[in-house]
Amino acid sequence: MGQSTSAGLAIAVLAFITIGFGVGAAGTSLLALVAARAEEDKRAGAATVVWLMMIAGIAITAITVGKVLDPYSPLRLIEVTAVVGVLATLVTFMALWNLEGKTTSVRTERDAAASNFSGFRDAVVEVWADQQARRFTIFVFVSMLAYSAQDLILEPFAGLIFGLTPGQTTELSGIQHSGVFAGMLLVGVLGSSSMRRGSLATWSVFGCLASGVALTGLSISSMFGTSWPLSANVFALGFSNGAFAVAAIGSMMALAKNGRAKSEGIRMGVWGAAQGIAFGLGGFMGTVAVDVARGLSGSAVTAYSVAFFLEALLFVASALLARGLMKKEMPSSDHWSAMGTIVGAQVNKG
Repeated sequence: MGQSTSAGLAIAVLAFITIGFGVGAAGTSLLALVAARAEEDKRAGAATVVWLMMIAGIAITAITVGKVLDPYSPLRLIEVTAVVGVLATLVTFMALWNLEGKTTSVRTERDAAASNFSGFRDAVVEVWADQQARRFTIFVFVSMLAYSAQDLILEPFAGLIFGLTPGQTTELSGIQHSGVFAGMLLVGVLGSSSMRRGSLATWSVFGCLASGVALTGLSISSMFGTSWPLSANVFALGFSNGAFAVAAIGSMMALAKNGRAKSEGIRMGVWGAAQGIAFGLGGFMGTVAVDVARGLSGSAVTAYSVAFFLEALLFVASALLARGLMKKEMPSSDHWSAMGTIVGAQVNKG
């Protein structure tokens, strides 16, 4: 059978663009649906549970696929990818089945209010006119830019610098998302009414700074070679990411209700768009940073070190933005309590 590298690359690019489009559209719509459907004092907790399930799915899939990939061969990669693709499609259909149910009449008044907006542009203008919402939009964009910048370079880094196999690097991604899950779960539980510790903005600052420290560790890890605790470093990065993410979600759901005419869905759409654009741009910028640094230095070690350090600086900038939000009327107690209560209830059920 004939082979064509250019055709394969073209199909791969189209596939990745389609995946990104679908993830962005579905994720934003789901958060908007949660904001519109959940009771006001349960929105943050509901959104957190949604994210926890997503992160758990990513972690389980990555670890499982990583184990199945070894011993690695191109044919084995194709087979595993095909199986994962089919399973993901089937699970997606099951997840979407009757998702909205027959409750559209319950939200008739809210839908009518939202329809008064002439479009997404007006929603952006409204959010941008609100100083607190504007600051939060910038925070979401910068923090998600930092969050996603390592997404496409971590596995190649582990393979090239530490000599890990494709299966092992995939498992490493699973370890990272296990850390994200643990961070979100712990911070969510600490937000329960009986264990409340710190505000949403405080945890955002902590998570961003800790993420910066973890990325700095990755930037210097190549100096120590295989003696560096790479898995622990990656888990710490994931844990820190989870801590800031769950606090940001709580803040987002709390701020969503502050708009005109109960426009939770529209506000969530704006913030979801900021998150989606930053996520896609971050992954692209991470790879560009590595390529540019490698072209200038001629060293893969230097290239990855520079890229991870720049990402750490982005997290420091995110922490400063979150610190600025702390000086404003950042919602915390009610949504913090609800978030922890719902997450705690899910843990008890498990």
